[in-house]
Amino acid sequence: MAARSSNNSALTPSGRYAAARARSGAPRLSDFLLEIDFELDPFQLESCRALEAGHAVLVCAPTGAGKTIVGEFAVHLALAEGRKCFYTTPIKALSNQKYADLCARHGAENVGLLTGDTAVNGHAPVVVMTTEVLRNMLYAGSSSIEGLGYVVMDEVHYLADRFRGAVWEEVILHLPENVRLVSLSATVSNAEEFGEWLDAVRGDTSVVVDEHRPVPLWQHMMVGNRSMDLFGGESGGELKLNPHLLRQVQNTERSEPAWRGPRRDRGSRDRRGGPSHPARFRPPARPDVIQRLGSAGLLPAIIFVFSRAGCDAAVNQCVRAGVRLTTEAETEEIRRVIDLKTVDLPDGDLGVLGYWEWREALERGVAAHHAGMLPAFKETVEELFVRGLVRAVFATETLALGINMPARTVVLEKLVKYNGEAHVDLTPGEYTQLTGRAGRRGIDVEGHAVVIWQPGIDPRQVAGLASTRTYPLRSSFRPGYNMAVNLVHRVGVPAARDLLEQSFAQFQADRSVVGLSRRIERNDEALAGYRESARCHLGDFDEYMDLRRRVSAREKALARQNSAGRRAEVAASLERLRKGDVIAVPSGRRSGLAVVVDPGLDPLNEPRPLVVTEDRWGGRLSVMDFPSPVEALGRMRLPKQLEVRSPRSRRDLASALRSTGIAVPVRGRNKPGGAHEDEELNTLRRALRSHPCHGCDSREDHARWAERHHRLATENDQLRRKVAGTTHSLVRTFDRIRALLRARGYLEPGEPGAAQGGEIRSESAPAVSTSESAQVEATEDVSEGVTRSDDVPAEAAAEPIPSRGTVVVVGGDGEVISEHGRRLARIYSESDLLAAECLRHGVWRGLEPAELAAVVSALVFESRRDNGPIVALPAGPVTDALGETMRIWADLEDDERRHRLDRTREPDAGFAWPVYRWARGESLEKVLTAAESTGHELSAGDFVRWCRQVVDLLDQLRTVVGTRDPVGGAAAKAVASLRRGVVAMSTA
Repeated sequence: MAARSSNNSALTPSGRYAAARARSGAPRLSDFLLEIDFELDPFQLESCRALEAGHAVLVCAPTGAGKTIVGEFAVHLALAEGRKCFYTTPIKALSNQKYADLCARHGAENVGLLTGDTAVNGHAPVVVMTTEVLRNMLYAGSSSIEGLGYVVMDEVHYLADRFRGAVWEEVILHLPENVRLVSLSATVSNAEEFGEWLDAVRGDTSVVVDEHRPVPLWQHMMVGNRSMDLFGGESGGELKLNPHLLRQVQNTERSEPAWRGPRRDRGSRDRRGGPSHPARFRPPARPDVIQRLGSAGLLPAIIFVFSRAGCDAAVNQCVRAGVRLTTEAETEEIRRVIDLKTVDLPDGDLGVLGYWEWREALERGVAAHHAGMLPAFKETVEELFVRGLVRAVFATETLALGINMPARTVVLEKLVKYNGEAHVDLTPGEYTQLTGRAGRRGIDVEGHAVVIWQPGIDPRQVAGLASTRTYPLRSSFRPGYNMAVNLVHRVGVPAARDLLEQSFAQFQADRSVVGLSRRIERNDEALAGYRESARCHLGDFDEYMDLRRRVSAREKALARQNSAGRRAEVAASLERLRKGDVIAVPSGRRSGLAVVVDPGLDPLNEPRPLVVTEDRWGGRLSVMDFPSPVEALGRMRLPKQLEVRSPRSRRDLASALRSTGIAVPVRGRNKPGGAHEDEELNTLRRALRSHPCHGCDSREDHARWAERHHRLATENDQLRRKVAGTTHSLVRTFDRIRALLRARGYLEPGEPGAAQGGEIRSESAPAVSTSESAQVEATEDVSEGVTRSDDVPAEAAAEPIPSRGTVVVVGGDGEVISEHGRRLARIYSESDLLAAECLRHGVWRGLEPAELAAVVSALVFESRRDNGPIVALPAGPVTDALGETMRIWADLEDDERRHRLDRTREPDAGFAWPVYRWARGESLEKVLTAAESTGHELSAGDFVRWCRQVVDLLDQLRTVVGTRDPVGGAAAKAVASLRRGVVAMSTA
């Protein structure tokens, strides 16, 4: 289906009418409408009117619907009223994009940018920043907050992010009451619930929900070489699945030869000349998909692959296939953009960065986009795609996280992604977020989403994803160590507990309690009926049922004891086996004679002998393969060189085994275990038989009702425990954190009758700049197992807690933060308390800058799935300091377990050696090549991102302890040594 284009560049008559209408009650909006050259949609007008009328607003609308125009109107209002507006975004790339937009509209002198590694005009009336920067301003009591009238929270649905979502709620709860909040969210099904919470904690909030896409989205599936519509019309207001598509899928699945024929790969045929095994289904080749989209006028397109390697491989396939989507003039323009964006890349690094291959693909109009790429490469791809010079981008989920890169078409190769722990199906919300990129407002009349069919994908599943409109927003807010000390410092313990009770997380938890309480009430009513039905005229039936349950429990316990005993006997017999013993496998596919090749002894686990059977099978057995102890039937000599994986070796050994003449013994029936009855069981059985209810004619009917009563009563007890655990759950976690921090000296008892607000008394405390959290810009794919920072924050405008002088911070209930707590309050890291403990115990003192960078990296780095750690550290200070860091972590984890708190992540030394070598001045090529030589590939993009996180934490350490301290001085030098080459280019 070809796509048409349109351009709505001027106000239509209806737009002029809307502007005139707005003048009557919204003069600021009237002025704003005169500055823009397009017509606002009804939801945009409604939101802007509410904002001008003095309300906070929550705007929920689909991707590409134009929510940000409401944020831009907030900027307009702030400038018109002589007040400030902070525009917050979840990631640095989006902040840069919005900064450029606002500078173009209002002038660079009126707009600032704070993203951690960039501080431009921070005292301007309009400042674009990452959300963490604003959170730190609030905690530090920054003077920049003075005169703040509006805060725009773009992509506010990020508060559901399990790694960084708490930051959004912290900001919402800490902002001064007079600040009007403009919350912009993707469409969520519980917008009203979220709006009610905002109304409760922020005051009058208008909720505006619009589910209409300004550019209609058509859903398709590509089955083999045919592209078909997913839906085939409506019935009763609901979309109906296309029956022709269903038939096509069924026909394709039935035609097995079409995709289960013999493989053509070398070595795929056995010695008899037949196919070795069926070939895997192969979807349409990626170059063919691009060609089909181009022929149908459906480019530019984003093809989501959910794998970095898959993205890179797709680009290589297109280049090898000769795909070219650009003209000569476009190719020249692409070259100019590339040269401009990469001018600062060191020439010596171009080869190891894959620059020339990347450049060739871009010149053809094809590119990859994922978190493993160098930031300069990603930014170049983004600019070229937005300008229409790159027409096919193979991307991971990263691209869907807020960056403004719409396309005419979105293609999904799979409906499964890796979430960091397992491969899981896409949710309807994720599907909508990904496909929401299709259809460029003002350019395309329609967008297209294409799912590539392959075996296992049911069109009904795709239809469910495409038509479901239930995307609830769930809070991820949880108190942590840094948050706890900052709350105690700022507002005191009582007010902090009240603040936590006001969080969206507790708001949702309390709402869930309402439903649970109603369920308990209904269950109580049912229990009364069950009890009546189980009543027996001969005696107490509850007492009788208790005896029955005790009998059953004792029988099961004895059975488990017997089973455990037999298992122990079998394990002991396996431990006695030696190499060359011939045994009998009693049953199963491996039954018959077998010879022990390796006893498989393990001091920590049960033995698992490696055997070869007379049927030429080789593998390990376990206690599960033997119902009774094993005995050696004889012995045989084994060859000195025996390779069990070799079919020839197994064949020869099996032949020798059969020629030994050893026979499998004939076994009799197993004797029943337990020669004598258990006395406790006999006593219970006698009591059961002598109970009056045992002789009731309706005994079993009563028993069925009694069992129902028992099950439902058990469920109700669990529900009551859940209600008790849910109510005030965040406050209880906060109190546990406080208890741990008190035990470790971060919080101390304060003076009786202390002031309530978290008073600070300080002498000669100079202001210093704070370093932002390492939790900014989660641009790594969750589908690839990591969701981490991709920003190096540094908030120059915020005044932190004083770093010198006598500091007494008094909480409302007399609790204060100590000197150690003051340090912790300025460490924003996933491992904040571990870093503070290492500073406290001095385990990093005496380290050289490169050594400190290596050790600190263990607190931020997290190995990718399936990759072992990239560790090749020589003995010395780094190894010793890492060992001490691990010891402190183990002690902290024990403490967290005792206090029933989430555990701090174990340090990961997998990046220590690369960052050490980089800090010592080695070239990028040597660093990456050395990492690759260990068998663990480290991409340039990963290397830069992890370096930036190490730099961030080092910067925080420098700020916390000062450069006169040995650790602070080494941290400052380490930062300087790391910020060079591609790392410096990525933080410029």
